[in-house]
Amino acid sequence: MATTVSPDISIDTIADKVYGGERISAEDALFLFHHPNLNELATLANYRREQASDPKTVTYIVGRILNYTNVCWVRCKFCAFYRVPGNEEGYTLDTEETLAKVQDTVDKGGVEILFQGGLNPKLKIDYYEHIFGLIKEKFPQVILHALSPAEIIYIAHISKLTLEDCLKRLKAAGLHSIPGAGGEILVDRVRKIIAPYKDTTDEWLACMRTASGLGIKSTASMMFGHVETLEDRVEHLGRIRDLQDECEPFRAFVTWNFQPEETNLPIEKKATSFDYLRTVAVCRIFLDNFANVQLSILTQGPRVAQIALGYGANDFGSTMIEENVVSAAGNKFILSSEEFERLIRDAGYVPRRRNTRYELLGV
Repeated sequence: MATTVSPDISIDTIADKVYGGERISAEDALFLFHHPNLNELATLANYRREQASDPKTVTYIVGRILNYTNVCWVRCKFCAFYRVPGNEEGYTLDTEETLAKVQDTVDKGGVEILFQGGLNPKLKIDYYEHIFGLIKEKFPQVILHALSPAEIIYIAHISKLTLEDCLKRLKAAGLHSIPGAGGEILVDRVRKIIAPYKDTTDEWLACMRTASGLGIKSTASMMFGHVETLEDRVEHLGRIRDLQDECEPFRAFVTWNFQPEETNLPIEKKATSFDYLRTVAVCRIFLDNFANVQLSILTQGPRVAQIALGYGANDFGSTMIEENVVSAAGNKFILSSEEFERLIRDAGYVPRRRNTRYELLGV
C-alpha cells in the first residue's frame, strides 16, 4: 500500500481515468484524500454515481434496527451500547418483545429487520434458529438483514460449528442477508487498538466470502475518524474492492464517522462534515464495482445528507423506526419516510422506496 503520492499523479490524471471508465489506484485514492478542492471530488464522484445508478433517483428503505441484546464481552472501545455479561443494565429481548417489534415495523410499512446485538455468551445457534424461524413463519414478507460477521463467527464458535455450517443453518432459519457492521477499518493494526478481542481482517472477509458462496448477500461499511490514517482508509477500501471483484458479496457500501461520545476511545476531535463528504466521494470513485453508496443521515443529519447526494451517494439508507447503538453515543437523526422524501425532492432527486435487495417497491 502506497504511503506517499507520486509526483506524476494529479487531479487531471485521475479525472482522465474516471471519465475513461478506468479504475483508479490506491495511490490515486490517497491523492484524492489530500486534494483540497471538494468541488472537483464531487464532480468525479457524481460522474461515477451516474454511470452506476439512475442519475435522477435516490432510494431509501423503511426498516428497524432491532437490537435484540446489548450483552457483549468484546468491550470495543468505540462502542457506547454494550454491557458486559452480568451488568445490571444488560438485556436480551424475549420472544414476545421481539415479535412485537417486528409487528410494529410491518404496521408502519417496514420491510426490513436489521437484527443485531452483541456477542452474548448465553446465545447459541438454537436461539437464532428459534427466533428467525418464528419471524419467517409469522412475517414471510419481512427481510432479515441480520448479524454482523463478528456475531456469526462467535455463534459458530460457541455452538461448535464450522462457519459454513453455521451460515447454512441461519439461512435455513430465515437469514436473508448480512449487514457490513464490524468492518470498522480492515487493517489489523487499527483493529487491535479499537477492538482487540474482535475478529481479524481476514476473519471478517472470510465470513463475507463464505456467505456469498451460500447465496447470502451483504453490505460493506467503513467507520473512520478515530485512530486510523488515510493510508489505512485506502487499504480498507482496497480489501473491500478486491473481495467484490472476487465473489460480489456486497449490494452496497456505507461509510460514517466515529461518534466518540460516551465511548472509551478518546480522540482529539471528531471528523468534520468536510471530511465526511470527501470520504464519501473517494469511496464512490475508488469502489467502481459498487452500484450503491449509502449515506449516513443518522450521524450527519439532514443537511449534510442532502449535500452527500452530490458526492456520489445514491441511497438515503433506512428510516430506522428504532436504533440504539449509534444513538447510545448521543447521536440521533431518525426521520420518517415522509421527511426522507421531502429531503430527497428538495435536493433535486426523485425518491423511491426499496427493499434490502435494492428492488424498487411500488409505493
